Amino acid sequence: MHFDPVLLSRIQFAWVIAWHILMPAFTVGAASFIAVVEGMSLATGRRVYVRISTFWTKIFAIAFGMGVVTGLIMPFQLGTNWSRYASAAGNVLSPLFAYEGLTAFFLEAGFLGVLLFGRKLVPPWAHFFAALMVAVGTLFSTFWILSANSWMQTPAGYEIVNGQFIPKDWIEVIFNPSFPYRLAHTTVAFFTTTGFVVLGVGAYLLRRNRSPQEARVMMSMALWLLTFLVPLQMVIGDMHGLNTRKYQPAKLAAIESRWDTAKGVPLTVFAIPDDKAEQNKFAIEIPWLGSLILTHSLQGEVKGLKDFPADQRPPVAIPFFAFRAMVGCAGLMLALVLLGGWLRWRGQLYNTRLYLLACQCATPIGFIAVVAGWFVTEVGRQPWTVYGLLRTAASVTPSLTSQDVTLSLLAYMAAYLLIYPSGLILLFRLVRKGPLEISESVATIEAGRSAAPILASAINVVEK
Repeated sequence: MHFDPVLLSRIQFAWVIAWHILMPAFTVGAASFIAVVEGMSLATGRRVYVRISTFWTKIFAIAFGMGVVTGLIMPFQLGTNWSRYASAAGNVLSPLFAYEGLTAFFLEAGFLGVLLFGRKLVPPWAHFFAALMVAVGTLFSTFWILSANSWMQTPAGYEIVNGQFIPKDWIEVIFNPSFPYRLAHTTVAFFTTTGFVVLGVGAYLLRRNRSPQEARVMMSMALWLLTFLVPLQMVIGDMHGLNTRKYQPAKLAAIESRWDTAKGVPLTVFAIPDDKAEQNKFAIEIPWLGSLILTHSLQGEVKGLKDFPADQRPPVAIPFFAFRAMVGCAGLMLALVLLGGWLRWRGQLYNTRLYLLACQCATPIGFIAVVAGWFVTEVGRQPWTVYGLLRTAASVTPSLTSQDVTLSLLAYMAAYLLIYPSGLILLFRLVRKGPLEISESVATIEAGRSAAPILASAINVVEK
């Protein structure tokens, strides 16, 4: 059986990046959370913040390592599977990736050592500064990677010379039309993801009656953060949608499974899109609500997919269902946050067992929303690698065969199915121990001396 190398390469890249994005989705927010906790420790002198910071720093280190390993494969793939894309867009994208490495990766890696091993070796302010620099590094990384991705979505500041994109204005390249919205939307999504992980871990520890003081602090901090971030994300998402309508109307039409251009369009809650027949089956719609959400007007016009040539339309089903999965996650998040605020007001936040179980079950909800959003963004961009300018089919390596990609895809699948379960086992072990037990074990190790020095131990042995 013969498979298309382009399709296999797309599946391979999707496999690699879908796993990889899980790590930044957590570590970006976790680094900032650790910096905040370190700041609270420095300001108040309370040991509970030290224990929380030590606990989450260990978790962060494992996730950071997994992110580095899985992230290294992506630029490698650009040379093996997507060499024509790398050749065409390399003059624009290579410097952006280099800036990410120079300003972010080395900042994170350099100060992570101080954060992990320096609590007994440097003053508290220096340890806080290290945590702050790691957090800044993760945000720099987010900035540059999203700038590169946004340029592929809404290219600007370039000229095409001999089939290659040449930068003309770096400000326009970096701050391309979709970048501010994409940066805000993704960063808040990462922070929200971490917030629900912290909330879920705190709930788990309270249900098991482990490290109850630390668990209460974690839950309280996470819930206050999420009370602000979840509604903010909905506002940013709406702004991002308006930007998509302006610069990528075909993507928006696919997200809404809208085939015909019309005014006062309904909101399609559910349907089964049929690309060949250019229609929706079993559609459930709410009149006028689509125009109101997408244009902020009941009679606003929304472009349909039929306005675009058939070979320039994205596949509809994936962005359509992925977007609804993302919105569904947002609705569940808001419900949990509002319920948590009500329970806090009644003084029952930490002893309502059913709510604690709900928070624990919601731990992965941010990851689900992030991956769903990534599918909306990337599949909705098809059939383009650089939107409207470079097709995905014209981006693959010319000599690539289906056998080549099949072998590498199977190798990547095997590697990731080994790396991630192993990493999750380590993370679950840390969570089961809790901040109090981990902090006590670290204190013994970091002292730099065993409880019974070697000479004293030898004397005891002789005496016995």
